[in-house]
Amino acid sequence: MPIHIKASSEDIARNVITSGDPGRVDLLSTLLTDAKIVNTHRGLKTITGYYKNSRVTIATHGIGAPSAAIVFEELHQLGARRIIRLGTAGGIRRDTKIGDVVVATAAAYNLGGCGIGQYMPGICGATGADPKLTSRIMDFLEENNIPYKYGPVFSSDAFYAEDPSFAARMEHYGIVAVEMEAAVLFSLGWMRKFEAACVLVISDVLHGEEAFKKYLTTEELAELFIKIGKIILEVYNKYYKGE
Repeated sequence: MPIHIKASSEDIARNVITSGDPGRVDLLSTLLTDAKIVNTHRGLKTITGYYKNSRVTIATHGIGAPSAAIVFEELHQLGARRIIRLGTAGGIRRDTKIGDVVVATAAAYNLGGCGIGQYMPGICGATGADPKLTSRIMDFLEENNIPYKYGPVFSSDAFYAEDPSFAARMEHYGIVAVEMEAAVLFSLGWMRKFEAACVLVISDVLHGEEAFKKYLTTEELAELFIKIGKIILEVYNKYYKGE
């Protein structure tokens, strides 16, 4: 029984977008009609409305995997069948720059980290995105001439722990960007049997001369978040409006 999202199953749509920042939830909800706030408990603002013919919920998951895991679990308990995280990330690969869009295809994490060790002691979780849902997002980005990068990200448990040496090491491992919630989202998706995907906007970079010098907020990236939010909503409307 959900105890952090104080909503009923009638309040939560089967198609969900989540974000760490409640301000971003407010921003994305402007794309919906008949939008209704269905939860504010614990600051986990959740709004449900319609995009064209599709009912969609937009929810706050907070910062970090433990907070996000609670939200993902409870959204699923309330009927969510697919959850797409739309968030920010720090650019690791040297070709990433602020304002880039990254589609996460998988997520690495520290052994035992992201709360996954609590679910599967001694086992590394299956942290790949749902391939069909992710592919459909990439197809829509291409159809709308929105450039993007794709690849694995690193889900960190400590926002201020990274430095340029971390970025260099992660790039060597093939990591595109660093964020905090994708690994637990993907792992829970496979465990709980809901579809999961993640689209990120680079808000800062951890490499080169620009490392740690600039961090763009939701407000500064608002136009891009609206653009990507529409892409996700179009995917839901085309492929999943009857589900």
